Amino acid sequence: MSIELGSKLEGKVTGITHFGAFVLLPGGETGLVHISEIADSYVRDINEHLKVNDPVTVKVINVDNGKIGLSIRQASDNPAPQRSHRPRGGGGGGGTRQTFEDKMSRFMKDSEDRLQALKRSESKRGGRGGRRS
Repeated sequence: MSIELGSKLEGKVTGITHFGAFVLLPGGETGLVHISEIADSYVRDINEHLKVNDPVTVKVINVDNGKIGLSIRQASDNPAPQRSHRPRGGGGGGGTRQTFEDKMSRFMKDSEDRLQALKRSESKRGGRGGRRS
């Protein structure tokens, strides 16, 4: 049987390691489900999710030099939505896109506020120290 990228197959867990689980596929080939492809949530210990001889449905996500990469989480019919990669911070704007000038203006204001707060805290402590008359 030929293993095709993207196909969903039924298999059986044959071994568990700290980095993933080996799955016996139809046709006698073995593939690896990496720990990151076991579940939609963070997996600390694979043994909490799988046991040897468990039947599993897997999706073929990689075939390279005879090595078969599998995914249990991608094989499910309702996978969790992918996280969007939004830039951090940026606040405000109510969903409108900020221009470079807006971002620079906000950065300068925040920077000035921080500098003033630092100067106030130094004056309370007696300056930078080491000064002699």
